[in-house]
Parts: sequence; structure tokens; C-alpha cells
Amino acid sequence: MANMKWTGLLLIGGVIAVAFALKAAPKISINAAREHLKNGALLVDVRTVQEFKARQLTNAVNLPLDELKNTLPSRVPDKSKTLLFYCRSGRRSGIAEGQSRALGYTNSISIGSYEQAKKIVNGGAQ
Repeated sequence: MANMKWTGLLLIGGVIAVAFALKAAPKISINAAREHLKNGALLVDVRTVQEFKARQLTNAVNLPLDELKNTLPSRVPDKSKTLLFYCRSGRRSGIAEGQSRALGYTNSISIGSYEQAKKIVNGGAQ
């Protein structure tokens, strides 16, 4: 009986983990994101300052998620500017996309994780 209880809990945990992974997945292809960058999109890293200092991508700006609502309007006054958000796993970039849209930014896109953004910027796997 105890084994069934643990199996059920593990199954529920697995389903939750898959749901989070799917929610964090970017909704844009690598090629489409590259086109946005070629056309002047702003690459926005929403990780913490410490994470950004540890490793960063060329031409990315660091606007930590917990400061985004306050800093984005002054850093990017043009609400039609295309913003490509990324973070460590893709979860915070998805939140940043929603927060920026709530502020009136019409071209906000979560590109997912740091590794995904690195592929986009550095010409990695298609």
C-alpha cells in the first residue's frame, strides 16, 4: 500500500514537471528569433545580476525579472520595440513576456532558456 502511495506521488510530480517544461518552452523558432535580432530586436536577459555577470550573451541587456516592471519603461520607451526575453530555464522569460505585454509592449517574445538564446545568438543548431 505504501508503494502505491509513493508511485502516485511520483507520477503526479512527473506530470507537474512536464507541465512546467512545456509552459517554459519558447513559442518561436530559432530562425524567426534570428530574423528579429537582425531587424533590431532587443535581447533581454531577465536573470539576476549575479547570473548575468557569471555568463552573458553578446548584446544582451540585463533587466532582472524582479525589477522589470520598474526598469523596462525607462530603458525601452518604444512599446513597439521587439523584445526577446530569456533566462536560465525559460520560466522567468515567460513571466517577463506577460509582464511586458501588461505594460503595453506589443512585440514581447520569450525565447526560453539561456542555452536556447545562445543557439540563436551564436548560430547553433537549427
